[in-house]
Amino acid sequence: MGRKVLVLNQDYSALSVCSAPKAFLLVYLDKAELVSHASDQYLRTVDANYPMPTVIRLNRYVQMPYKGVMMTRQNIFKRDQHRCVYCGTHEDLTLDHVIPRSRGGRSSWDNLTTACKRCNAKKGDFMPEEAKMPMRQRPFKPSFIVFLREFSGVADDSWLPYLSKREKIH
Repeated sequence: MGRKVLVLNQDYSALSVCSAPKAFLLVYLDKAELVSHASDQYLRTVDANYPMPTVIRLNRYVQMPYKGVMMTRQNIFKRDQHRCVYCGTHEDLTLDHVIPRSRGGRSSWDNLTTACKRCNAKKGDFMPEEAKMPMRQRPFKPSFIVFLREFSGVADDSWLPYLSKREKIH
């Protein structure tokens, strides 16, 4: 995977993440400014070297109606650090409905969690308490900023000033 770049809105709020070549193109076309770059990496052309962007800021404000994290299998695994919430293993992972679907449990951030196949089968159609299987953490819906900062695995140290520490994880 190539280097990822944090894209800031004109007001310096985190907007998205893109590839380094796309970020460079936005800067080159004067649609964004370079805020931070890697000190040891460059984008090379036949006749020039350009700093490798790590953070860019758009020159025009982009109105975003809602910034959320898409609920996908991989994003739930990332949120749960690729660990079973019951036993902590990294092996044979699947998704578990905390409140089983047979009992009206929905497929949502707050009800889906990472479990190994063994624990998922052991829990079956029971609630964690009924199966005497305490959870290491309760499932939650991460915000966009928290997901970028804590779970994306691509955050660069230069991103930290723009990914607010004040926002709560749940």
